[in-house]
Amino acid sequence: MSQPLEFETSPAERRRQKVRGAILEAAERVFSVEGEAGLSIRRLAEEIDYSPSAIYKYFGSKEELVDELKEAFFSRLMESVDHAVIESLAFDDRVKMCFKTYIRVAAERPHHYLAAFSSLGTARSGTQGEDWANFQDMKKGQAFNMVASLVQEGQQKGVFCPDMDPFQAAKSLWASMHGLALLLIHMPRFPELMPNAHGVVSTDAFTDFHAELMARSLRAATVVSTFPSGKNEPTDV
Repeated sequence: MSQPLEFETSPAERRRQKVRGAILEAAERVFSVEGEAGLSIRRLAEEIDYSPSAIYKYFGSKEELVDELKEAFFSRLMESVDHAVIESLAFDDRVKMCFKTYIRVAAERPHHYLAAFSSLGTARSGTQGEDWANFQDMKKGQAFNMVASLVQEGQQKGVFCPDMDPFQAAKSLWASMHGLALLLIHMPRFPELMPNAHGVVSTDAFTDFHAELMARSLRAATVVSTFPSGKNEPTDV
């Protein structure tokens, strides 16, 4: 049987990827400091000493460029979570580390995180809103699936409540992580607002507490039996 042909990247394609990478790196620098409002093709051209027309050869619009940065953020987030939830950790510790890592990465890169949720439509898809198929194709959707998989693993291990819908649980967990991330972005000293009996609570300590609370909720002895409509009555499991 003949061996499949292996195609080497041409010099022209390698140069194209190098220039495209340089544009993205410069956009990342500007975006990190000035946010989406400060990023423009003209501003980017000044940053890397390219002409705007040269940049348009690689990115058709600012929106397309921002979409790339959004996807890159969630790629970075998933890489951080993958590193954090190493198999050597006990499952309970992996769960809490996953939650804490999401919150930490989001708070450390506020412009990227806020931009990732700045609009429901994307330049890539050309559609308004996010149906499930489009969502699954995005890095954001893959990050959500990581959370859902973690819930399913906990159910298989007998650690989490078996009657939960793992996808509804993942949505609830994401909403909780997202909420704290936004609070830390808009109110960096939020954890310190009301000291406890032992004094001021640090951001890290509060994030630990929040992650622990989320993990415990998955082990609850009762679950909501009807979702999302009808009477939501707790049911013993």
